[in-house]
Amino acid sequence: MTRLPAAKRREQLLDTAVLLFAERGYGGATTAELARAAGVTEPIIYRHFKSKRDLFIAVIDRTGDLTIRQWDQHLQSARDPAQRLKRLIGANPMVTDKGHGIYRVIVQAMMEIKEPKILEALQRHVKAIHEFVTAEVKRAQDLGQVSRAYSPEITAWMLLHLGLGYGVLGPLGIENHAHDSKGMRVRNVIEQLMLGERARQIQDELASKQDQD
Repeated sequence: MTRLPAAKRREQLLDTAVLLFAERGYGGATTAELARAAGVTEPIIYRHFKSKRDLFIAVIDRTGDLTIRQWDQHLQSARDPAQRLKRLIGANPMVTDKGHGIYRVIVQAMMEIKEPKILEALQRHVKAIHEFVTAEVKRAQDLGQVSRAYSPEITAWMLLHLGLGYGVLGPLGIENHAHDSKGMRVRNVIEQLMLGERARQIQDELASKQDQD
């Protein structure tokens, strides 16, 4: 067993726990399996986490932090709030390579909400994601790039509901899922409903840049 600083060991255990919980679920995974997968003894796990439940909750909390951090990085180079929002609509962590595994844990956690502490962790997770999306919508509304017909809060909830539905259905491999015979995709509809002409302008700018490259 390689000796690691406490912070790095904790992160290693969380990384390993994501894989194990995603595969086996909260009820199916054991700390003994986690210890073997991480190359440590069970007492090492309990130095960092009081119980399997606390470890599971830490995975949920870290997932929210990682998602927001990745969104921040992805949106930094956007030209304006409208482009930020367009990028955000397409950055569903449930179906990206980086997010797919960790969000399987979130889906697994939804089956465990009878555990009050796990429910509270999921509530924190969703609240943080909603607050981030709400702020992005408000920024675009303040500049007149998104209609003010609906509040930023309800618009953010709509995007979260759509994103969750897409994330659940996407991995099923359903033929022609989320697009029609003309190539129109659900995300294009959302962008056009929210951003109108600005969405088309952004798309044209991207196409022009690709042609130049």
